[in-house]
Amino acid sequence: MTEQPTTVDNNVGKCMLHNWAEERAVAALDIQQTRTEIQKRGHRGILTMDQESKMETVSTLKATYIPPKSPGVRLRGIRGELLEKHIAQMIREKVHAELKPPSPKTDFCSTTQKDFCVEGFVHLTPQTTQVHDYKTDQAVTFWSENCQQIQGVTAVKTLKAPFRKSAQFSTPISERLDEIELPPDN
Repeated sequence: MTEQPTTVDNNVGKCMLHNWAEERAVAALDIQQTRTEIQKRGHRGILTMDQESKMETVSTLKATYIPPKSPGVRLRGIRGELLEKHIAQMIREKVHAELKPPSPKTDFCSTTQKDFCVEGFVHLTPQTTQVHDYKTDQAVTFWSENCQQIQGVTAVKTLKAPFRKSAQFSTPISERLDEIELPPDN
């Protein structure tokens, strides 16, 4: 190949000095193709001059490799092989039992069957001691029974309805009719 003069400009772009030396070495091959074709397909004729030649399908290693051959006789006895298989099976079962324990038996008994359908159980309806009206009576709850001990609740006027609406908090002091004396101003 002919050596290009060293004054050739690098018009492709900035590249390293060694790469530029390689580009100068193949500059004679770049005449036939445009720059975009070279970047897509590479330089033609660098590896071989015969463009229609086929590539080898067998590598040197594949051509020279010979797989090892067995000696043709048993190297281990039948009992040894069976013993090894048996030990491997036992270890496999042991590890499988440790990793996946058997699931417990599912009890398909419902709460009704377990707790309410017991032999000897007789259902008795308790007798009422008072007449109750669920529409008008105040519900008996933990809070209604302990309303005197709750902190932060306004004064309870009637024990039968401790949590009814009370306007006592928003009523001005001068308009309260149930109080006789006004609280002292400090």
